[in-house]
Amino acid sequence: MPVLTEQPSMGDVLKYEVNPNYTREVITLLHGMPYPVGSVLGRITASGKYKLATATGSDGAQTASAVLLYAVDATLADATGIVVVRGPSIVSRAGLAYDGSVDDGTKITAKIAQLAAVGIIARDGV
Repeated sequence: MPVLTEQPSMGDVLKYEVNPNYTREVITLLHGMPYPVGSVLGRITASGKYKLATATGSDGAQTASAVLLYAVDATLADATGIVVVRGPSIVSRAGLAYDGSVDDGTKITAKIAQLAAVGIIARDGV
C-alpha cells in the first residue's frame, strides 16, 4: 500500500483568530521564490510588498509583521497571498517558516517577539 503524505495546511499554522475579517489581509508577495504555509513575512517599506522576514536589513522586511496562511508560488512573478497581520491570533510555533538568515534561537525569538507586537502569538503544542 502506498504511503500518502499531506502537505501542510492553514490548520497546521493558524490555531485561533478573533475574526478573519479583522485579522487577515490580501497582500502582494515579492517574486523570486515559492512561499510555504506559515512563512513569517516582513513588509518592504518602499513597495508595500512582502517577503520572508530577514534577520537584518534596512528595507523594512527585517521586521516580522505577518504569517502566510496558504502556500504561494511567486517564483516567476509577484503573487497574491492571504496573511494574518494582526491579532488577537495564535499560531503554532512549529508551523512557522523563516528566511535562511533567521538561523538560530535568538533570531527566531526576535521574530516571534515582532509578531507578538502586532498581536500574533506563537505557541508551542497548539
